[in-house]
Amino acid sequence: MAGVTNRGKLRLLEMVFRQEFDGGALPTNFYVALVTDAVAPTPDINTFSELTEIAAGNGYTTGGYSLTPGAVDFDVLTEDDAEDRGYIQVKDVVWLAVGGGMPSAGDGARYAVLLDDAGVVADREVLGYWDLDSSLAVSEGQVLTLADLELRLNES
Repeated sequence: MAGVTNRGKLRLLEMVFRQEFDGGALPTNFYVALVTDAVAPTPDINTFSELTEIAAGNGYTTGGYSLTPGAVDFDVLTEDDAEDRGYIQVKDVVWLAVGGGMPSAGDGARYAVLLDDAGVVADREVLGYWDLDSSLAVSEGQVLTLADLELRLNES
């Protein structure tokens, strides 16, 4: 299951129709971060501090994988008239476990979340989320790839 948080919906409308982001500049980067199942993301989650990030190290950096707005990192943008929706897809996000397993300690990654670029990682807004179906961990030398992460907007 994937979803756009209510805060994410607000920010998308704000970006498109007001050309601003919370009264300030649009994000220069977005992040895909990995979180445990301690708290499941829902449409009501607002900030990253409400979730539990996996332990950093061995290839995973606190705050997640950086994405730059544009067609390279957000590589598919589609209008789907058959399903009455629009969607955008994130390029494949890849982490390589180096120096040990990933996460470096604790629980595996159960969810991926899309964050804005607030300076303090805990204050970053959660704009969307994806359920990874089970808690994931990889051994040293293995790759964790999240392919075709998609955010859909439909009229309800």
